[in-house]
Amino acid sequence: MTDPKIEQLRKLREQARMGGGPERIAKQHAKGKLTARERLELLLDRGSFRELDMFVTHRTTDFGLDKQKFLGDGVVTGYGTINGRLVYVFSQDFTVLGGSLGEAHAEKICKVMDLAMKNGAPIIGINDSGGARIQEGVISLAGYADIFLRNTLASGVIPQISIVMGPAAGGAVYSPAITDFIIMVKNTSYMFITGPEVVKAVTHEEVSFDELGGAWVHATKSGVAHFAAENEEDAIFLAQTLLSYLPQNNLEDPPMRPTSDDPLRTDPELDSIIPDSPTKPYDMKEIIRRVVDDGIFFEVHEHFAQNIIVGFAHLGGQSVGIVANQPAVLAGVLDIDASVKAARFVRFCDAFNIPIVTFVDVPGFMPGTAQEHGGIIRHGAKLLYAYAEATVPKVTIITRKAYGGAYDVMSSKHLRADINFAWPSAEIAVMGPEGAVNIIFRKQIAQAEDPEAEKARLVAEYRAKFANPYIAASRGFIDDVIEPHETRPRLINALEMLRNKRDTNPPKKHGNIPL
Repeated sequence: MTDPKIEQLRKLREQARMGGGPERIAKQHAKGKLTARERLELLLDRGSFRELDMFVTHRTTDFGLDKQKFLGDGVVTGYGTINGRLVYVFSQDFTVLGGSLGEAHAEKICKVMDLAMKNGAPIIGINDSGGARIQEGVISLAGYADIFLRNTLASGVIPQISIVMGPAAGGAVYSPAITDFIIMVKNTSYMFITGPEVVKAVTHEEVSFDELGGAWVHATKSGVAHFAAENEEDAIFLAQTLLSYLPQNNLEDPPMRPTSDDPLRTDPELDSIIPDSPTKPYDMKEIIRRVVDDGIFFEVHEHFAQNIIVGFAHLGGQSVGIVANQPAVLAGVLDIDASVKAARFVRFCDAFNIPIVTFVDVPGFMPGTAQEHGGIIRHGAKLLYAYAEATVPKVTIITRKAYGGAYDVMSSKHLRADINFAWPSAEIAVMGPEGAVNIIFRKQIAQAEDPEAEKARLVAEYRAKFANPYIAASRGFIDDVIEPHETRPRLINALEMLRNKRDTNPPKKHGNIPL
């Protein structure tokens, strides 16, 4: 005969697992969305989840809440493992009061975040909430601020990943915004400060939920989302994959990944990948895939500011962050969005001991009033600051153009890059040969019998003298000019040499990056 107290415990657990009840669960499924617990079952290793605070309920009795008490108060919290590695999690339950955040709900999230910090393990939050619980007034707002504080204190200490699987509106958006990575789901997740109705009332602009704050908008236009998943299963897979490149905390190194890809492998195809014409585009991702272990490159922010590429890969089994100009988009020029995108990625890698490999083919910064008035000086300085501040191993490869201030910014030797390689096709100069000749020899060209011929001669002379890697190499700004096919073994060798690198910044509370 079962002990009545054990029977009561089982009933209460089953009640908690049902969230808002069968009808609300059915509505959740009808929208193509999983429940809070179903999401955690997919995310974590089978049988590893240990729930905390299952029996917590809200304390408010106003406005009918005394008749709407649910065990867990609309969020499932606890810990488990992903591929055997400890993680802490919370998953908001939209079937319970719309996943709204109240005092007890926030306390549960704060408790699990505190545990993550104390034990040095990543925190993954699954967001699906209608926002602050109106019935609890300022108490719910205080709960948000308590979470924001922990997000801020955890930043750079433990990896923080937000998976947005429903609405995140108003104050609810700022917790994900402070975390390291945001994964959204197409068609079912939304993030915005004010919804379509408020936008219409204030600006008379009619806009749908998806147009205002859908996954694709934030992945392509605002840059808020790092990934736009096809469905919830895909979003969870992305989070699991992302974690495989990251350490548990800022005091550990990222895990090594075994590979059968020969560290001495060369690739003759790279010797002919750069077009003969300096203005002809090519795909930098093809170079990256040919160099990294097993051709696997996990791109971050793939659809935003596509003129620069950021993401993770492995070289000789070691996790690395990759930053690369993309000549196939806007000639790889640096603009506001590209600078901000790359700067935040560089700072993340530096915070979590992930070496940075930079592929350079940059004609300069984007000219024009839109960029200047938008603050390209301030935003471009963010990338410069991030590279200069970073103390992790930094290895740079210049494949073709490295012109002007953009040469300095893209992990040059002058910003404490450790090893700087150049391909023979590299052109390192203040500006392109044609622009330089037009400025330096303007009068001489104008007075020549055949201006076009004279200009062509001077361009060829300038290119031969300056648009090559050897002037920089003679000064030690380039450590070696290498053949393209040997890029992989040279990178792996450099990273091995730098494995025990120690570098520091001056003692200070923190710097003042030009935000």
